[in-house]
Amino acid sequence: MAIDHFRFISDNIRASILVKEQMLQSDELLEAIGQTVSLIILDYKKGGKVLFCGNGGSAADAQHLSAELSGRFRKDRPPLFAEALHVNTSFMTAVANDYSYAHVYARMLGAMGSEGDVLIAISTSGQSENIIEAAKKAREMNINVVGLTGGDGGALAEYCDIEIRIPSYDTARIQEGHILAGHLICELVEAEMFPDE
Repeated sequence: MAIDHFRFISDNIRASILVKEQMLQSDELLEAIGQTVSLIILDYKKGGKVLFCGNGGSAADAQHLSAELSGRFRKDRPPLFAEALHVNTSFMTAVANDYSYAHVYARMLGAMGSEGDVLIAISTSGQSENIIEAAKKAREMNINVVGLTGGDGGALAEYCDIEIRIPSYDTARIQEGHILAGHLICELVEAEMFPDE
């Protein structure tokens, strides 16, 4: 039986809009985004860094959002230190081979992170072992943890200082919510830090 493309596309766009409407109606989620902006600005004003981690599509989101901060979002302004922890593939494969994949992000965080930095840990389920291990390592190092999650937040929620939980159990819809929240964070950080640019 052939799929009705028009209906399939329309239904999925409606589902995406519904998640965004639920985000808009969640004071807790909106406040978490605002708190994240304030935390990042404070971190940058103290000379700190924003580090990201995720797997698969969430790794792509980590790299995307770090580029919005380290490159630029809307304004021509000085760069901000932001990096996705997976960009060194030699390191990732060595640690995965010599230790385990569960520790790739925690080990890189141990090398790159400093007290007061911000780790943005992205996991649609909140159950990714290597993301949870990175959040645990961040706690040991007094690094602030912002979790971008979905569903019930999973085990990652326990280790977050701030959790931005997208109100969905659908991976694609959660990822769309993560990018929306991430763009809002990047735009607000940039606007507040560089008001005259």
